[in-house]
This record gives sequence, structure tokens and C-alpha cells, in this order.
Amino acid sequence: MKHIAPRALAITMAFASLASHAAAPSVAAEKLYQANCASCHGVEMEGGIGPTLGKHTWLHGEPTKANLIKVISKGVPEKNMPAWSPALSAPQIALLADYIAAGANKPILASAATTVAAAAPAAAAKAAPDGIDLSGFKLPKGFRISVYASQVDAARSMAVSDSGIVYVGSRKAGKVYALVPRGDKQTAEVVTIASGLENPIGVTLLNGALYVGEISRVIRFDNIDKRYAQKPSYEVVKVDLPNDKWHGEKVIKAGPDGKLYIPVGAPCNICDTDDTKHAKIYRMNADGSGLEEYARGIRNTVGFAFHPTTKALWFTDNGADQLGDNSPSCELNIAPKAGLHFGFPYCHGGVVPDANFKGRACEEYVEPVAKLGPHVAPLGLTFYTGKQFPEAYRNNVYVAEHGSWNRTTKSGYSVRLITLYGSKVVSDTAFIDGFLRGEEVVARPVDVVTLADGSMLVSDDHGGRVFRVTYDGK
Repeated sequence: MKHIAPRALAITMAFASLASHAAAPSVAAEKLYQANCASCHGVEMEGGIGPTLGKHTWLHGEPTKANLIKVISKGVPEKNMPAWSPALSAPQIALLADYIAAGANKPILASAATTVAAAAPAAAAKAAPDGIDLSGFKLPKGFRISVYASQVDAARSMAVSDSGIVYVGSRKAGKVYALVPRGDKQTAEVVTIASGLENPIGVTLLNGALYVGEISRVIRFDNIDKRYAQKPSYEVVKVDLPNDKWHGEKVIKAGPDGKLYIPVGAPCNICDTDDTKHAKIYRMNADGSGLEEYARGIRNTVGFAFHPTTKALWFTDNGADQLGDNSPSCELNIAPKAGLHFGFPYCHGGVVPDANFKGRACEEYVEPVAKLGPHVAPLGLTFYTGKQFPEAYRNNVYVAEHGSWNRTTKSGYSVRLITLYGSKVVSDTAFIDGFLRGEEVVARPVDVVTLADGSMLVSDDHGGRVFRVTYDGK
């Protein structure tokens, strides 16, 4: 689902959010369009994340009502556009087909017409204070990107407290930071909470305490919002987990059940781990007691989140190396209950059985909910539940793809928008591009979180920054 043609992307994005109106087919098409489609195609159909719906060259037949109904209903499989007839009622499809057809041959005013490539640089300042050229980033129309904090060396996972302080782990810097918002709320002061730690990439908040995942242990800073500036002491959480260096760094996340979830990666590229503590996600009580396996067959997850409604655990998984430039795909998975097996090392990307483990079929294991592409290195993810972004962007998944390190042609290096219909993935499109410019890596996204005002933060361990994305509709 990585390379969706403009036409397929246009209809996919517009109608993914429209599905939420299935119970109200009588709502006027104009209102449906403005509420659900304008954020992608513009309020005057001038285009944005998707192409114009006005006069242009239509790629899949003339924009007659009959043909639009056909395209929307059956999809365009070769372009990865799904069939929408199971999700949308016939009256809904007809209503939108009528509306689009009515404006399909009308020219768009020059003042309104734009493209994502043109709109994105205009939505960003030319350069941030630390020198990065923000105009090189590409975002959907109406979105802006800025630097929220710099000098956050090796910034990795993030956690936001109720007071608005953002806690950030790091990798080889060995530090944990607090990003304290300044008075304008546009930028933050960087305060180092702790240093000299062992790759403390994972951070999460539970009961007012900050939990940090190192390679060999979990530590806890109590009452952190009031102590972050005092070089606070910490307690070691007593829990017995492997401390291998290969895939041994540990993200950590507080779940809706009040437990802490923590993964242990495979200590290898590909090896049998079923009878070990590796390649699994665990959960435990806040004090480290009650450690239990939650899911297995997971090569290396470096990010997970819980669905805001179903509370199911969603997580990324990095595919194996040395199987070729284009295989296997990295994964996005759902674990709605304990005890599921996601295939490693017997099956890669949901479809590639491992040659060294004959007799094991991919059908035995849980299939990925989305195949994200080979070697893109998906790390942190979040569900956007804020109110600042348009409705079409809400309650969907945002995945930070750190980017390939061993692929002939680099892949990843973006923040992806995974649109959903229930728990089904509809599309995988770029939300932020421009971390890779030609062959130059200017930033590598690691994690994504949402602030209380609805803006989004993206950490970058390459430049030691945290970016802020806002929407103003202009």
C-alpha cells in the first residue's frame, strides 16, 4: 500500500472518513464533502493531499455519475484503491458521485489551485533557528511544521504528562529529557533529567511517575512533574528480562489496564526464539510484579499504542534483513488479546515462510493488519485523538518510519498516515515527507505524540530535534 496513485489516494482519503456517516445517508452532499473531503481535496475541490476534483485529466474514465459510482464501488485494485461498496451504502455512493460529477469539468480558480508540493513549503518557515531548512518538508495543505525543541541529542520515545511536559528518551546519548513548554507554547526548554543511562529509549507515565526502559533494567522517577528540574533520584523496578544488546533496547508503555507493556526483541537477525524470553511483548504490574507474556513471534517492535476505543494493542515490527532489497515487508499489527503469535521466525511479513523452518506455514500465525514496506524501519506510532486536525485525520494511525540503512534505494524516512475503517486499514500515505532529500538524510523520525492543543510532535534522533506539526487551514 506504499505507492498509491493520486486518483486512488484521492478517493481513498475522501471516502475513508465518509464511512463514518453510514448511518446518515440523508445528510447533504455539500456538508458531507466539506466535513470529510475538503481537508484532502480543498474546500473548492482545488486539491491538496489528493488531486483536484475539478477539470483535469481523469485517470480511470470520464467523471460521469455512472463511472464514479463504479470506481468508488469496485475500487482500482491495480492502484491499491479498495472497493467501497461493502463499507458505503449505494445511496451514499450515488450522493457523492453526483456531487463530484457536477464539478468535475469546472476549472479551478488559479488562486485556489495548488499542489501538495507547493503548499507544503509555503506552510513552513524557510529555516528553523538550528539551521534546518523547513521548506524541504512536504505536508498536506493547511499543515505547518516547526522545531519545537532542538539539542535533544538522540531523541527517541516520548510521553506527554497532564501538565504538558514532554518526556523524551534517547539512545546512545544515555539521557532522559523534559521538554518544558515556554509561555508561547510554540517551543520548549530542554531540561536533562538523567544521564549516564544505558540506551534509555523507552519512556512512559503511570500514576504520576516516569518509567524509563534501559537495556538491562527499568527505572522509575516518582512525582516527576514536580521534580524534573532537580536531577531527581530514581528507583529500580525489580523485573527479570533479558539484557542482550542486539534488539535489546526496550520501549515501554502504560496500558489502559494500568499495567506496563514492554517488549524484548530477538537477539539476532533470524533465529528460533519460541522457547526463550525473546521476540515477545510482556506486561507487568507497576512495581514489576506479575510479569507475563502477552504476545510472541515479534522480531523487534520499537513502538506501540492502544486504540482509543477498542483499547487493543497496535504495534510495529521491523522485518528481517539479508532477504533482499524488497523482502520482507515491515509490519503493523494488532493484538486485541493475549496469547497470539505473529510469525517470527517462521513467517516474515505475513507471507514469506522462512526457508530454514520448513513445515511451518504463514497461515498458522496472525497476519499483519498492514504491510508497511521492506526495510522502512517503522518505530513509534500513535492514534491522533486531538481536535486541531480536520476530521479526516482523526482516530487514524500515524507511524514514524525511521528509514532503511541497508537498502540499495533508501525507503522509509517519513511519517505515514494509516487511515482506518474500524480496525481495517484503508490506505497508507505520506503525512510528512522530506526527511530524506535526494540521498541526504536531514532527519529520521522516531516517535509521534499529540499535545493537549491538538498539535503533533515528532522526534528525530538524527538531528536531535522534536518537530511540531500544526493545522491552521490556510
